[in-house]
Amino acid sequence: MALLPMLALLRRLEARLLPHGVLDVLRQVALFAAAYWGYRFVRGQVDGKAAESFANARELITIERATNLFVEPAVQAWAHGQQWLIHFASWMYVNAQATVTLGALIFIYLFHNRSFYFVRNMLMVAMGIALVGYALYPTAPPRFMGEWGFVDSVSDFTGIPQDSVAVNALFNPFAAVPSMHVAFALMLGWTLAHLVRRRVWKVLWFLYPFLITFVVVATGNHWVIDAVLGALAAAASAWAAHRLGDARPRAWAFQRQPTGAKAAA
Repeated sequence: MALLPMLALLRRLEARLLPHGVLDVLRQVALFAAAYWGYRFVRGQVDGKAAESFANARELITIERATNLFVEPAVQAWAHGQQWLIHFASWMYVNAQATVTLGALIFIYLFHNRSFYFVRNMLMVAMGIALVGYALYPTAPPRFMGEWGFVDSVSDFTGIPQDSVAVNALFNPFAAVPSMHVAFALMLGWTLAHLVRRRVWKVLWFLYPFLITFVVVATGNHWVIDAVLGALAAAASAWAAHRLGDARPRAWAFQRQPTGAKAAA
């Protein structure tokens, strides 16, 4: 009967791709969904801080000018001089935090499952760090600072305005410090650079965080200091995830090579 071989194949595929079963997949999806909506809700609780956010942005400009880091106007002007480049950067900004991040997580879960729980822990810690930053230091992004020549590249590309300064329960335009685009790119990019085998993919994933840093600056969505703080948030999250891995090595430690033992999340 053809049905029995098909069922056997499906069981082998499930064992290969879902080593902990469908319930574990549902548990991880529920965890990320809860974290994401909690993250968005808490991030939106900055109502009434527009003036403080613009003051903080001007403070960052002062710091960057004093340290020769204020390159954002030049970077955006240069990128806008190459239409294809600013369109690519705007497309990447829209898709990096959703499509690339989600795709990378699915890939790690399916093909490097024993490393997935470490990565999950990193992302959760990073989101917590970001919420502290957003609450304590709300900051207007460069695209709001038209007096310095900045424009909203993403809105120009998509045709959908994102320049409102209104804050609501699920949207906070002043969530600039730290840059989670950069933090996520580092945590996922360098993890995949370690996990994949082909050299070309290792190089591309290693370079991915640098590309995203250019993207967030060129599109006027983050300051250089935001990117630096995003990288520091990623480093702190990796350290915290390693400590969790020390506490529960079978469940959460970063493990590149699969073994016969199954980790429980």
